[in-house]
Amino acid sequence: MAKIAFIGLGHMGGPMAANLVKAGHQVTVFDLSKEAIQHAVDAGAAEAESGQAAAADKDCVITMLPAGQHVEAVYLGDRGLLANLSPETLVIDSSTIAPETARKVAEAAGERGIAFLDAPVSGGVGGAKAGTLTFICGGDDAGFQRAEPILQGMGKNIFHAGGHGAGQVAKICNNMLLAILMSGTCEALALGVKNGLDPAVLSEIMKQSSGGNWALNVYNPWPGVMEGVPASRDYEGGFLVNLMNKDLGLAYDNAVKNQAPIPMGSLARNLFSLHAVKGNGTLDFSSIQRLFLEQDK
Repeated sequence: MAKIAFIGLGHMGGPMAANLVKAGHQVTVFDLSKEAIQHAVDAGAAEAESGQAAAADKDCVITMLPAGQHVEAVYLGDRGLLANLSPETLVIDSSTIAPETARKVAEAAGERGIAFLDAPVSGGVGGAKAGTLTFICGGDDAGFQRAEPILQGMGKNIFHAGGHGAGQVAKICNNMLLAILMSGTCEALALGVKNGLDPAVLSEIMKQSSGGNWALNVYNPWPGVMEGVPASRDYEGGFLVNLMNKDLGLAYDNAVKNQAPIPMGSLARNLFSLHAVKGNGTLDFSSIQRLFLEQDK
């Protein structure tokens, strides 16, 4: 079993760290939130006073941070983690960031002989708690082989997408598609209800027909149709609208740089941005269902 530092204990990181403890690893954690640290300690992790202290003398460092600027701040510069890590340390960043940021950190790690993997995740908070996340990894083969046994303690599906940054490219493509599917599902449900259909009956029809998709099958956005999803608890928890907006922004920026047309992705980005500016940024992204119901209020 490995000695692991886990930095970033939000909705995703906290359960991920707890699952590493369950898998038998020695886990030391750090986060700016004392409450988040306490939850991890209650799950069996050890507490560190700083990221540097958490990472000292560890086999592996894992970070789960909000955005690229946070990843750069943690790893780069004279006070960054890379300046003090042993070359034997494996670094795994599971944040969702721009591919070029992942490559920048990987290059800095490589200059110090440190193996780095970008390994963003899919599966949401439910997957983080259940230990069934999908990890989408970018890096060399040797780094991936070292990381895979550790990632298996937190996830069910582990993919090696390619070289450094490839994990991030695959992740932003996936989340762009998820946003498109969720907004389309909400639109279809709203249309059916407008015509007098029961949303639960319509959902079951579409699930068993060609309209079935992940958003409809396991994350139904209509309140009360499916138990255990954010829509049935007033859209609290889950994957925040603000985070989906961030990921759609990453997809848009990447598409511009690569001259790739993403008309549906751009429309989804606009819809989620509109939803966010209406005060819904901290709700689960399935709350975009409300955007298609506002005319009824």
